[in-house]
Amino acid sequence: MGNTFLKWAGGKRWFVNRENQRFPAEYNRYIEPFLGGGAVFFYLEPQEAILSDINGELINTYIAVRDDIESVYRNLRMHARSHCREYFYQVRNRGTRTLATSAARMIYLNKSCFNGIYRVNKQGKFNVPYGTRDEILFDHESLIESSNNLQNAQILCQDFEITIDMAQEGDFIFCDPPYAVVDEENRFVGYNADVFSWQDQVRLANALERAKNRNVKIIMTNVEHGDVRRLYENIEGFILDTVQRQCFISGTAEGRRVYQELIVSANI
Repeated sequence: MGNTFLKWAGGKRWFVNRENQRFPAEYNRYIEPFLGGGAVFFYLEPQEAILSDINGELINTYIAVRDDIESVYRNLRMHARSHCREYFYQVRNRGTRTLATSAARMIYLNKSCFNGIYRVNKQGKFNVPYGTRDEILFDHESLIESSNNLQNAQILCQDFEITIDMAQEGDFIFCDPPYAVVDEENRFVGYNADVFSWQDQVRLANALERAKNRNVKIIMTNVEHGDVRRLYENIEGFILDTVQRQCFISGTAEGRRVYQELIVSANI
């Protein structure tokens, strides 16, 4: 099983650990339109993949890890040597010039910030405060393995609907959208400056229905909410299930509670 190099709010490590029996035994291409930390991709290690996200900084990081891992690692070692509270804020506040330095910046901030989450403000600037680690280490072999896993992946910065529409019969889509519902637009922290809206939930359901009708294998995780459930339960061919999961990303104890998660699948 490969290694994720980013920790991501709403990440699917729990799904890989507890629900991996749901994954199809055979499929053509693996397709993930909301990449985030990529826990499922690195678990499955597919032979061929299409990975996408609307977050350009995230996608550039994956491309740099795939194409120029040694340069990324050299920059990470520099960050590790200089790591302290003051240095963290210097890195957070400054820009970068190359793909490799940008990727190293994102990976470093992700590892050293509070709770290891990615969050941006309305201007699209990373704004998570300093974490608790006095020492930061980056494992060279683990990063090389991640890079190797990504060699046969097409990595794209684009809207989820475009990616889902690329799926053909026999492909497998794993879909984990940012959660948004009609009456709780900001239930979870927005992963981008643009929050995933209810209209996006509807677009997603329509795109997944089209993919289902093309005999694409589908697993989607989403918030267990009546409005979201109703988008799928009246469409023939979708199977709905509910599981419980713990949420650990909140900064408050009451935020770290058990959530209901909806799992929608088709053609599995």
